[in-house]
Amino acid sequence: MIINITEIEAIHSFFRLESLKEVYGLIWMLVPIFILVLGITLGVLVIVWLEREISAGIQQRIGPEYAGPLGILQALADGTKLLFKENLLPSRGDTRLFSIGPSIAVISILLSYSIIPFSYRFILADLSIGVFLWIAVSSLAPIGLLMSGYGSNNKYSFLGGLRAAAQSISYEIPLTLCVLSISLLSNSLSTVDIVETQSKYGFWGWNLWRQPIGFIIFLISSLAECERLPFDLPEAEEELVAGYQTEYSGIKFGLFYVASYLNLLVSSLFVTVLYLGGWNLSITNVFGLEFFDINKRGKVFVTIIGIFITLAKTYLFLFISIATRWTLPRLRMDQLLNLGWKFLLPISLGNLLLTTSFQLLSL
Repeated sequence: MIINITEIEAIHSFFRLESLKEVYGLIWMLVPIFILVLGITLGVLVIVWLEREISAGIQQRIGPEYAGPLGILQALADGTKLLFKENLLPSRGDTRLFSIGPSIAVISILLSYSIIPFSYRFILADLSIGVFLWIAVSSLAPIGLLMSGYGSNNKYSFLGGLRAAAQSISYEIPLTLCVLSISLLSNSLSTVDIVETQSKYGFWGWNLWRQPIGFIIFLISSLAECERLPFDLPEAEEELVAGYQTEYSGIKFGLFYVASYLNLLVSSLFVTVLYLGGWNLSITNVFGLEFFDINKRGKVFVTIIGIFITLAKTYLFLFISIATRWTLPRLRMDQLLNLGWKFLLPISLGNLLLTTSFQLLSL
């Protein structure tokens, strides 16, 4: 039997080419995820710096100014410090639950970013059930907090975890009803379709004007979901013992810190997508400015301008959330639960029924 060496070399080169294609395909699949995680990390650092500067301005203090120009590296310095601190484990606690809890809290929030459209078709996963996926995934975060409190074998930590779970359940239902109202108006559960539906009518097509009651309820519920003042009862780090994260140190404590800001950022992004028109600069249609009609420009220009508009709207809402934290007093636990169950839930349910009635009448 005569074997042609040229054919063998051709076969080997073919298999090498196929293996290289698989490697390149895997790399290109991971590149968008890496870019998204990097952008989210930078966004969290910016939020931490903004919160310190805004709180300093409200309280007439100086704020961070030594770590880098204008103190912009202060958050990075704090993260590096937490990274190198010793991780302590409670001697009589459940170490597995104690270690898994912070990871669940962070991962459940990170998954929500995959369905957020930052610009025209600039999205990691455009799913037909996008908003439902966000609600389902974000509901896992309180489980991580409860696991952390229980695994600490500390009564204060366990009570903090129970408070976090009770607060999340109380405000998750009104928030979900508001999202359902938006989905009915848009006839879709896709975040991209919701943004494009608002762009059809320009500035006045924003769901902010079509669902003002839902917007206010969503705003309050999102602050409660993020455990921000005046709804930071599970932590109350200024007065109590910091709740479910009492026994944590080092990078595990830092994960809780990061998770709170990740949740705040994702809530602000969803406010932009659901109520403020997303990446569309629809206000230019009011004044007839054709220069900013981004749909007539190139793909790269559309993407860059869309990302800038989305982030501008997002950080406007973030400014409101930060200013709220440093101006309003904290609620009591009974006031917090009464607000969620006795006021926000009936109003959000009535808003959903009203929206459904209008949609049926318009058919």
